[in-house]
Amino acid sequence: MSSNKEKAAKITLFALTWPIFVEILLHMLMGNVDTIMLSQYNDNAVASVGVSNQIMSVIIVMFGFVAAGTTILIAQNIGAKKKEKASQISVVSIAANLLFGILLSLSLLLFGKPVLLAMNIPEELIADSLIYLQIVGGTLFIQSVIMTLGAVVKSYGFTKDAMYVTLGMNILNVIGNYVLIFGAFGAPELGVTGVAISTAISRAIGLVILFICLYKRVNGYLPWNYLFEKFPKEEIQQLLKIGIPSAGEQLAYNLSQMVITAFIATMGTVELTTRVYAFNIIMFAMLFSIAIGQGTQILIGYLVGEKQINKAYERCLKSLWIGVAISTFFMITLSLFRETLLSLFTSNPEIIQIGSLLLLISIILEPGRAFNLIVINALRAAGDVRYPAYIGIICMWGVSVTVSYTAGIMFGLGLIGVWIAMILDEWIRGILMLRRWNSKKWVTMSFVNEEGKNS
Repeated sequence: MSSNKEKAAKITLFALTWPIFVEILLHMLMGNVDTIMLSQYNDNAVASVGVSNQIMSVIIVMFGFVAAGTTILIAQNIGAKKKEKASQISVVSIAANLLFGILLSLSLLLFGKPVLLAMNIPEELIADSLIYLQIVGGTLFIQSVIMTLGAVVKSYGFTKDAMYVTLGMNILNVIGNYVLIFGAFGAPELGVTGVAISTAISRAIGLVILFICLYKRVNGYLPWNYLFEKFPKEEIQQLLKIGIPSAGEQLAYNLSQMVITAFIATMGTVELTTRVYAFNIIMFAMLFSIAIGQGTQILIGYLVGEKQINKAYERCLKSLWIGVAISTFFMITLSLFRETLLSLFTSNPEIIQIGSLLLLISIILEPGRAFNLIVINALRAAGDVRYPAYIGIICMWGVSVTVSYTAGIMFGLGLIGVWIAMILDEWIRGILMLRRWNSKKWVTMSFVNEEGKNS
């Protein structure tokens, strides 16, 4: 076990980052597979699954309470050579998110229909939406454990394991969809029910494989008995201390985006559609920043645990310039082919014209986003979790939402006004985060103290 952990602690940013990038890309594609395949079956089926997924996306953010804290605590303890404590945090995290997942899954089973009715879903969609919500939502505890296991495995430096499991889940999901949606190979034609069953089964198999990977990486040692020796109050407090601000910030972001989408909806169908297409293209540049941010978080967790403060400080700055350079390069590349890329989605000249302008403006947007995704993860890894959350929520609502309405609707700039708001939000937050990192106030916020006990 020790050799694996020492190997993890010495891993490079590139070795950590590229599997994370592929994993995130696969997760993004997996989220679109059900929609694409159902679109060949029935338009109402697509709408039904879309509504249910919107509800479950909020629940999945809540699972991030524990998963976000898991990565940082394990990385810091591995860096501090506290291998036993890292193992204890692993089992506490898995158990905590399992229980949390079961409670939320039961709530969807029991209250799924009232929630759908409260959302004013068209009557013809309720039956399929409810079936999907009950099958996939009722087994959502599997996803909660997958998220936690993925966080544990990546914290030990084995990011390829999570990538391979996600790839396998994608393949199983596509095969299951084909068989159960359309009734291939003599199977019943189940439509939405088939998609739900395929999703649940592929996740369950992924969970088993990820458990096997974890046991292999820790040489069969996970101290489950620690859960029964005493109530793990200290570990749970630390997980929530990190997780609640991080997940709260993500929840605030999702809500702010829903409000901005509502603003765009008032501009018209063309603007709403253009935003979706432009964002889908921009996501490919954004994924690099997300992956570099997550890889940097793990490395800085190791370095902070080792008390290598200067190396941690320099690691963030190196990752930042790498992330800014890569995201800018890819955004410029995408913008050079902007009309061709948009033509893959639509032939509407108005959408292509507005979307092309948005992709050009995004050359300024994406470097600012890289600042946030990388420096915020670095601050969290060092234990500074509240400042990024507070500043993030203030900027999302005080800048992004407010300026989107003012510039986009009041001044009549439309989507250009919304993009200006996003640029201001990302760059203001990015500059504030970099100032915070340069201040080194995070130096005293580690969750592992000098004496070898968790703070």
